Amino acid sequence: MSLSLILACLWALVANVLAMTPSRDFHWRNAYILIAIGIPIVGYVVFQHGPWIGLLVLAGGLLGPALAGHLSGPLAEPRRQ
Repeated sequence: MSLSLILACLWALVANVLAMTPSRDFHWRNAYILIAIGIPIVGYVVFQHGPWIGLLVLAGGLLGPALAGHLSGPLAEPRRQ
């Protein structure tokens, strides 16, 4: 596995962990940092592996943290009587 794909996997792991942690500012600070780090990583992946793999990495970067953020909440709201 190339260095660019290893960096993309580490970025995805960190993004998912950050999405599952509670945040007071609705994760905006984390999002700005992840965007600033993620854009060069996607560019590096495109440079090494081409645009199709770059699009797959971009899609994973967009969908992964969004799905992990939804999984961190409660499964069901308790019924009120």
